[in-house]
Amino acid sequence: MNAVTALPIGSEPHATALLLAAFAVLVGASVILSRASGRFGLPVMLVFLGFGMLAGSEGVGRIPFEDYGAAYRLGTIALVLILFDGGLNTPLEALRRFAAPAGLLASVGVVLTALLVAVLAHGLGHAWPVAMVLGAVVSSTDAAAVFAALRGSRLQLKRRVGVTLEIESGLNDPVAVILTVVLSQNLLAERGFAFGWTTAGAIVWQMIAGALCGVGVGFGGRWLLGRVRLPAGGLYPVLTLALACLAFGITTLAEGSGFLAVYLAAVALGNSKLPYRNGVLRVHDTLAWLGQVVMFLVLGLLVFPSRLVAVAGDGLLIALGLAFVARPLAVALCLVPFRAAGFGYTVREIAYIAWVGLRGAVPIILAVTPVLLGARGGTRLFDLVCVIVVVNAFIPGATVRWMTGRLGLASEEPPSAPAVLDIESREPLVGDLLSFYVDEALAVAGVPLSELPFPSGAAATLVVRGRQLIAPKGSTVLTPGDHVYVLTSPDDRALVELLFGRPEEDA
Repeated sequence: MNAVTALPIGSEPHATALLLAAFAVLVGASVILSRASGRFGLPVMLVFLGFGMLAGSEGVGRIPFEDYGAAYRLGTIALVLILFDGGLNTPLEALRRFAAPAGLLASVGVVLTALLVAVLAHGLGHAWPVAMVLGAVVSSTDAAAVFAALRGSRLQLKRRVGVTLEIESGLNDPVAVILTVVLSQNLLAERGFAFGWTTAGAIVWQMIAGALCGVGVGFGGRWLLGRVRLPAGGLYPVLTLALACLAFGITTLAEGSGFLAVYLAAVALGNSKLPYRNGVLRVHDTLAWLGQVVMFLVLGLLVFPSRLVAVAGDGLLIALGLAFVARPLAVALCLVPFRAAGFGYTVREIAYIAWVGLRGAVPIILAVTPVLLGARGGTRLFDLVCVIVVVNAFIPGATVRWMTGRLGLASEEPPSAPAVLDIESREPLVGDLLSFYVDEALAVAGVPLSELPFPSGAAATLVVRGRQLIAPKGSTVLTPGDHVYVLTSPDDRALVELLFGRPEEDA
């Protein structure tokens, strides 16, 4: 039943007012309560999902909602926003360097995880068709869940580990989507195994089409943004949002992976000279968070807690098997060969990547597919996936902070500045505004600015010391812990970096 039509609302504008008020209460309360997740190291998505369940038909909110089609569409839109934001913030150099191991995790790793979970589910008494669909649904990690957990734990991971997890999460959805759709159709036809050359070919085509369309839209967007002159800065994020939707839409219509296309289009755009770059990135960060909140709230509304009791036992065992057996074994088989191939993954890093493979929105959205297809047992499978996702949020979700410290994988990078200085411009500017952290080991620490050998095309523009903003003068002494902003010409950037080290945005 649709929640809007089921509510006892009157004529307009009261119907719209009630809908907006309910939306405001759900979203606002979820965001405020998400602060508590940081204390326990839980993904904030669990707070949003739980609040949706509380507001649902069996919760205190009593909002009847069982529209799987609407939930699927909203979830898809939210994933487009989340993946686009992730791609905008992925450095091209990092993608090139770690594409091979992350790509293997996102393809072979997903298939291995699906097979191992299917074997476990079949051992618990589920028929092979159902077990295979279940394995496919929970086979991919969720970027939003992974990095929400890391941010909630206030951790900075070592670069190699964090980048591998991020790229894997951005690339692994296509394989999981294809497996789920194909195996759900088998479930509808009550067939068993049907993973052959046709399915493998579909996966390859989805990846190729997704890559080509995504890169094409990305570079086409770069060309367009470099030549179009919009009348207001606020229109540029509207245009980039249109590019994200275009990448997903045309790729999906071409039977390719729309999610992969969105991610790669964003990478191409994010590594270019975007007009009003910082403003565009902030808008998409906001849209990604809004998508995440709305997505989990809606999915929470779909959950009927009374139905979860019947599948709680199997869900718990499968979730534990996923965390302790399937995911670690798949990651080890994929990453161990890279230990001797110049990537330098240590045993601890492989173990950590295996452990922090959180499941979130993607499995729940994929679990809607059998329901929409009308497959027998689709609703029960959806309930089972919800249990697995919730258990996975606690194990390993609640142990992310502890595991990071236990394995010694916290980054030693300096803390970020409490204030950020940006330059917004429609036109590409000649010159760079760089931020540096003044470490006590640097030669510039304890030295007045007047005594530093600045190149002729460079100058300090701002010093951030705690909560204090300092206008730099010749007598200003840089102290350890300061963040100093330096404006430099491209020709003098190398000399500035010799003085201050690596800029903070490159750390």
